[in-house]
Amino acid sequence: MSANHSKPNLSLPQVSEMVKRLFGLTPSQIRPLPSYDDQNFYVAPAEGGEYVLKVMNAADSKNPALLEVQTHAMAFLHQRGLPAQTALPTTEGQLMSLEEIDCGFGCQKYLVRLLTYLPGTTISKVVASPQLLYEVGKTAARMDKVLQELEHPHLSVLQREKFMWSLSSIPLLEPFVCLMDGEPVQEAVKSVIQQYKTSVAPKCSSFRKCINHGDFNDLNMLVQPDKTNGHSISGILDFGDMNSGYYIHELAITIMYMMIEHPEPTQVGGPVLAGWESVIPLNEAEKDALYLLVLSRFCQSLVLARRAVSLHPENEEYLMITAKTGIRLLLQLWKLGKEEVERIWFQSAAQYAERK
Repeated sequence: MSANHSKPNLSLPQVSEMVKRLFGLTPSQIRPLPSYDDQNFYVAPAEGGEYVLKVMNAADSKNPALLEVQTHAMAFLHQRGLPAQTALPTTEGQLMSLEEIDCGFGCQKYLVRLLTYLPGTTISKVVASPQLLYEVGKTAARMDKVLQELEHPHLSVLQREKFMWSLSSIPLLEPFVCLMDGEPVQEAVKSVIQQYKTSVAPKCSSFRKCINHGDFNDLNMLVQPDKTNGHSISGILDFGDMNSGYYIHELAITIMYMMIEHPEPTQVGGPVLAGWESVIPLNEAEKDALYLLVLSRFCQSLVLARRAVSLHPENEEYLMITAKTGIRLLLQLWKLGKEEVERIWFQSAAQYAERK
């Protein structure tokens, strides 16, 4: 199935009919929201409240167990005081519904959920202060710590073997590195993958296991202004990349994405690390792997963007947005080297923790 036929393409009247039929609500306002593979709509019903209708792509809709676990995880985090969305049950008491819909290329089945709408703006739109970066690190660690207590009959679906976005899957990037032939960044990517295999993979047994959100990025965190003229985190979005991983993976992913929009990217790691360690202090093996894991996430992002462009050249401009900054940052960290980057991160984390 081609990706564009897998992505739903509902019209506003179709959305309105579905919200009425499944949830007994009368939409007074509907507007599309951005989404990569799925289709999202903001829905304000006449009965009150604000929601997001999420229509999953046809491919992911074939795996309802994974979606069940994700929806359960969101509710579990919400109950424990973290700002995750929760699903509104249908009139029949179901948290999701498999709907057969014709979006213009024949009938296909799509899983549909109505989630609570969280207020705020994405963290990508604000300049993250050290205090906000500290909160980001702390929130990521709290989230993974809570997810450790998660129980569900289908929890095993999170053992996603060969899932390309897992930080355990870095060697799987190798067949696609040739797509970067002629680019100066290719040498750095090859070197990072090689170092991952020799220095990180053998130490995995010393990393502490957990469930990862897996995509704690600058578009999946919402913030709101707070009383101190700063910002606080008001929402955690998109649990589609949840997988069984390690605490250190979540921290590396968080640091990498917080660097993307920041005016001083090398200064990001310290406060995020300090926030993380206020909840989960790192062991020696985890500390030693952090630099390479952050670089590995940059490589993942760049190589998989190149792969997506080779499959969908018409989307090149969109797919390469983050990649342009990612290339610059990967080369910067690679040239600075492990020792220097670790010195910057760990010294500033220690100073930040002392001030707390």
